[in-house]
Amino acid sequence: MIKAKQKESKREKVPSGTHLARCYEMIHIGTVTWEYLGEVKETDKVRLTFELPAEMRQFNEEEMQPMVISKEYTLSMHEKANLRKDLESWRGKSFTDAEARDFDITNLIGVPCSLGVIHRENKNGNVYANISSLSGLPKGVDAPAQINPNSILDYNENWSNEKFESLPDWIKDQMKMTPEYEQVIQEDSSEISAEQFELATKLGYDNDVAPF
Repeated sequence: MIKAKQKESKREKVPSGTHLARCYEMIHIGTVTWEYLGEVKETDKVRLTFELPAEMRQFNEEEMQPMVISKEYTLSMHEKANLRKDLESWRGKSFTDAEARDFDITNLIGVPCSLGVIHRENKNGNVYANISSLSGLPKGVDAPAQINPNSILDYNENWSNEKFESLPDWIKDQMKMTPEYEQVIQEDSSEISAEQFELATKLGYDNDVAPF
């Protein structure tokens, strides 16, 4: 029998178990399109990333840094949504409908928590570390000081081309397929065109005459 070799990731997996953590990054992926049982669906996605200060590692010969782990959610505070369930477990009490409706997810940035990690094997035999639970810190336990800087990337006031380009390619590819990204690109193009027109006006260029 000949079996195809599976490509193993060389990156160390976050150990399974319970960890002290802190949410330091939020990325609004946007509205992704997917198909289920022949039906095309749209889901607004957000990605939260947590640092684990007790799991320090040296990456690429740099200074010691905490391991990080992320979880992607549907951006919904419906009572059955996974995001709402995890946040209620994290805060230790339920949301009222009014609280859920008005909740700003960026308020999670910098907030410590306790998270559970399990290792799951996919159909190709690859094993991944996944966040299985979120909860508040145990009574009497203080979280270590935050190490990574806060980071928010959305399609409103927190958009940054530089921050976007620093993301892994697979996340950028996911975002590029969303209508929110298309809107941002169109707005950037309009701003550049306006700046170019203003510069041409200052330099005395005639729109009908080539400058060279």
